[in-house]
Amino acid sequence: MSSPVLTRWEPENPAFWKESGARVASRNLWLSIPALMLAFIVWMLWSVVVVNLDAAGFELSKNQKFWLTALPALSGATLRIFYSFLVPIFGGRRWTALSTASLLIPALGMGFALRDPSTSYPTLLILALLCGLGGGNFSSSMANISFFYPKASKGYATGMNAGIGNLGVSVVQFVVPVVIAMSLGAAFGEGHVSVKDGVERTMWLQNAGFVWVPFIIVSALASWFGMNDIADAKASFADQAVIFRRAHNWLMCWLYVGTFGSFIGFSAGLALLTQSQFPGINPTAYAFLGPFVGALTRPVGGWISDRLGGARVTLWTFIGMSLAVVGVIAFLPSGGTGGNFYGFLGMFIVLFALTGIGNGSTFRMIPVIFLTQHQRAAKGKGEAAQKLAVQDASREAAAVLGFSGAIGAYGGFFIPKSFGTSIEMTGSPMGALLLFIGFYITCIAITGWFYARRNAPMPC
Repeated sequence: MSSPVLTRWEPENPAFWKESGARVASRNLWLSIPALMLAFIVWMLWSVVVVNLDAAGFELSKNQKFWLTALPALSGATLRIFYSFLVPIFGGRRWTALSTASLLIPALGMGFALRDPSTSYPTLLILALLCGLGGGNFSSSMANISFFYPKASKGYATGMNAGIGNLGVSVVQFVVPVVIAMSLGAAFGEGHVSVKDGVERTMWLQNAGFVWVPFIIVSALASWFGMNDIADAKASFADQAVIFRRAHNWLMCWLYVGTFGSFIGFSAGLALLTQSQFPGINPTAYAFLGPFVGALTRPVGGWISDRLGGARVTLWTFIGMSLAVVGVIAFLPSGGTGGNFYGFLGMFIVLFALTGIGNGSTFRMIPVIFLTQHQRAAKGKGEAAQKLAVQDASREAAAVLGFSGAIGAYGGFFIPKSFGTSIEMTGSPMGALLLFIGFYITCIAITGWFYARRNAPMPC
């Protein structure tokens, strides 16, 4: 059996890549993807559970529910900051297995807590924070996969890992409504009986947590026994902390708030937003569509960017997102009219598709930016300096991928809370949506000036 630690890893060497590199990288990618999907599932559990709390006998206000959907994003984004630097310290195989196994804590915790409607609100808040363990995994996962692939394929690799991983957001919103209607968890507690329109139904809300437990165990074991650590990818926190002095790190964080922050924020808040604006609509019947489309378009964004350039794709993505939010506003209820739900939903699906493309394109930009920066610095200094430049660029790019993922994830907190605050203060989400348009305009300006215009300082 081959060693789990790869002492030689040269993805930019065509002969090495063809001989064994591509096969090893592919195996690590396809073990990483389901682990990341489960992380997103656990991270987004509350976005589905919260719309079923009333029927299960939990008595909470609208604002309390928005807090339950927003807190996983807050804790997940914060954990991502730390997770960003852990792969080079612990190794990708070890950390993927351990971080995946940690998902058992919120999954089991929610399973037991949701059996009883008398469970205290503070307990629910703690479980919402623990679901952030799933959010943290993204940064370490993306950093790990970026080490395995050459520059020409990084857009594809990170796009596939994140894109299919992001499908967990859609999977949880599709699967949970199905499993809570089944008595799978009857051995762990009785169902919740509710009556609507004279029809009695039983719900096993605890299944929302319990159903993922066996999948988490299998994925953690598969990661431990099937993935690899890369010896050359080892680095201390101090080695990686150089990214905090890189201006492009902070610029890409800002852009990723616009793409991924929008994706995860709208995923967390859309069901409750729909429930508040269109009371006659069952939000769980449609909430999975947007995240599903956004997850599918992420690999497309990476693939297109490998060919056209990430900056150009990102620029047009933000322009499209601004226009899509204008479309959402046009279909909202206003002035006593009921609005148009299907127009509202259609605009959000367009918005989700664009966030997916932008997620892929921004993550294609990061490795190119740092490789170019280091190669420029090493130009004319010999082959050894060029090889070191590639290693340093890979290490920094991986850290920036993880750190920008951390900062971007705060959108998952601010977007649901913006909706909740805007509705509470004005009775409408209009204020929040106008704020998003203003933010996207800043993203257009940054992308155009630094990366996409002719003679940009860092074309990518």
